[in-house]
Amino acid sequence: MRIKKVNVTEQVVEYLKENIEAGNWKVGEKIPSENQMTSTLGVSRSSVRAALQYMIGIGVLESVHGKGTYLINSQVENWEEADNKITSEDCKDIEKVLEFRRILEPDACRLAVERGDSQVVSELEKYLKQMKKYEGERDAFVNADLKFHEVICKASGNQLLEKSLHKVFLETRKNHNQMNALFGFQSGIDCHTEILEAFKEKNSQKAYRAMWNHMNQAMKKI
Repeated sequence: MRIKKVNVTEQVVEYLKENIEAGNWKVGEKIPSENQMTSTLGVSRSSVRAALQYMIGIGVLESVHGKGTYLINSQVENWEEADNKITSEDCKDIEKVLEFRRILEPDACRLAVERGDSQVVSELEKYLKQMKKYEGERDAFVNADLKFHEVICKASGNQLLEKSLHKVFLETRKNHNQMNALFGFQSGIDCHTEILEAFKEKNSQKAYRAMWNHMNQAMKKI
């Protein structure tokens, strides 16, 4: 099969989809290499690589360093829906991630104050205490930082907020480590202390503003 060089990457994606849906490649098997597909399809290696990265991004393929690319999911019922999954590729632009979080997390904070209870405050206190304890230990500090935010998302009572932000946190863990290296520890402690104080006061608007300022400061520093 040779294909016309118009929207080449999209056509390579279609080639991959067709082979998967036809059962030509089985889950767990290695698919043809970039070089093989470049030769078979008569396209550039960069087009093949872009198509493979797309399929990896939606959770269909997995690249194993030094071994090749493997099919890990053949049951994609709706490819159009798969296009809209949050992927690691989407989360590479940390400024866009912070913009996304600045839109959602302040309202999650407001809802968490209005809907949460004393247990929420206790959990936030626990993770802020861990942040202070692990100041200077980046991995442990970032883990406590993200747990603090996840408590708020869960306490919002909105599963869509909770799940979407949890996915973003998973995909951006490495970026959070890098941001911590850039911003230092004290800034995070100060912002989280301000958020916690708003929860203790049961002041939803103050919590909203504190979270918005936290995200906005991060964006400005980026």
